[in-house]
Amino acid sequence: MSKNKLKDSLKKLKTIVEWLDTQEELDVEAGLEKVKEGAILIKESKNELKKLENEFEEVKKELKEVDGEEISENEKDTELEQEESLY
Repeated sequence: MSKNKLKDSLKKLKTIVEWLDTQEELDVEAGLEKVKEGAILIKESKNELKKLENEFEEVKKELKEVDGEEISENEKDTELEQEESLY
């Protein structure tokens, strides 16, 4: 999923929410389909955001290495804790 696809997913989610909000008498089957679609979009978006976060962390590490800074064990532990808390 690219940045544009992530943006498109958010737009689709907004459309789903607006559709649900505008229904005077909700068709349960259609509503269920919209909820399923939304759940898939949310899952895909979360995965993409995680990938982007990992890429960002890699860039940060590379910049520290370029600047001659070593990543301390404490920073590594903190980074691992942050990654684990996302799951």
